[in-house]
Order: sequence, then C-alpha cells, then structure tokens
Amino acid sequence: MPEQKTRLLAFVALLLAVVVAQHPVVADYLHHREDRSHIQAEWRKLIPQRRDALFNDPDAPIAGNPNGDVSLVEFLDYNCVHCRAGDVVLQQVLKNDPKLKVVYKEHPGEAPGSKFAATAALASRKQGLFEPFHHALLATHGQLSESSVLTIARKVGLDVEKLKQDMQDPAIEDALKRNRALAEELSITGTPGLVLGDEVIVGVPEIPELARLIAKAREKPSHAGITNFGISAG
Repeated sequence: MPEQKTRLLAFVALLLAVVVAQHPVVADYLHHREDRSHIQAEWRKLIPQRRDALFNDPDAPIAGNPNGDVSLVEFLDYNCVHCRAGDVVLQQVLKNDPKLKVVYKEHPGEAPGSKFAATAALASRKQGLFEPFHHALLATHGQLSESSVLTIARKVGLDVEKLKQDMQDPAIEDALKRNRALAEELSITGTPGLVLGDEVIVGVPEIPELARLIAKAREKPSHAGITNFGISAG
C-alpha cells in the first residue's frame, strides 16, 4: 500500500509538471497563488506595525465614529471613477454602522487635477468643511481640473482665497508623501484601496459584503489577508 501511494503521488506530480509546462495560464495561476500567499504573510507583519500611521494619523480626515471599535482606511483619488462609486457605498455603510470609523488617505494618481484636488481637500479641514467638499468632489462627473475644484469649493461654502492660502501649508505635502509611502509599503498601487482590521481590500465591495467584512473584523481583529473587489490604476 505505501508503495502504491508513493507511485500515485509521483504520477500526480509528474502530471502537474506536464500541465504547467504546456499551459502557461496554469503556471501563471500557481505563481499568482504563491505571490498572494507571500503578500498575505507580509500583511500579517506589516499592518500591526503600521497601525498608528494607518488608523491614528491626526493629519488624516476621518468620518463616522472617531472612537469606533472598527477602523476602515480608504486610499483614494478624486479622479478615480471607482472611488466615486465606492463613496456612495461608504456613506451608506457609515449610516448603518454607528461604531465604524473611516480614515481617508489622499493618494492622488497622475491624472491632471488629482493632486490639486487632494491638496484642496486636506486644506478644507481648516474651514471645517472637509466632509461636504470631499463628497462633492467624488460626486463629480468627468475629470477634475484646478478650476472645477475651486468651483466646487465655492459651492460648498469654502472661502476660496483662504483655501488657496491654506493649500500652501507644507504639512499637506508631508501628509501626501506619507500616504504615498504607506501605500507603497502595503503594495497598494491604485485606488480605491481599503485597509480593514488586518485585511487589505482592493476596491470597494457592495454594501452587504462590506458589512460582512466589518463584522468579521470585529470578531477577528488579528486576521490578515487580501481581498480583491476591483481597483483603478488611479
């Protein structure tokens, strides 16, 4: 019996080697699984180490319950269509869950106007209007420009001249650099990218699935992994 089992295992191994050699898609899939396992292991170490930078950075705007029992971080770009769609989901989830804290990490991509919008959003905190400005920017259709960002700022009640002055604060540029470095550490290469508990979620899932993941984070705060719900190159 042991000899038959050994032969069977050897045959299966040989068959798998032949399949991989003849089918690059299978090889790519197996390599992807290996890479994914490696990334998950890295998250188990990295996210707890960077917890304060992720969840407790005083320069990062927050929504929901500041003392919530679960924190969700969103890396976002105002020109990202997936971030715009995801904002509707996050707003509803926040309404449904009074114990949730959301932390926004501005992570602008290369699209014209993205960095300007991120800088303006962070500067709007000084006038106490980040949240309405943030949602108004994400409700935009089409690419944002400097002109359209300032038009939206005016519509939500911001003093545009003061906003322009506040945008020069070097602390804003420092915050953007920290966000970028943190995203690179986490291998978040596009937007939206979420960090929930010890999980990374690529994209924003639908409301029921996100609620399930939040409940899971409450039950198992030490769980680590990566879940993919679509991502934009940002």
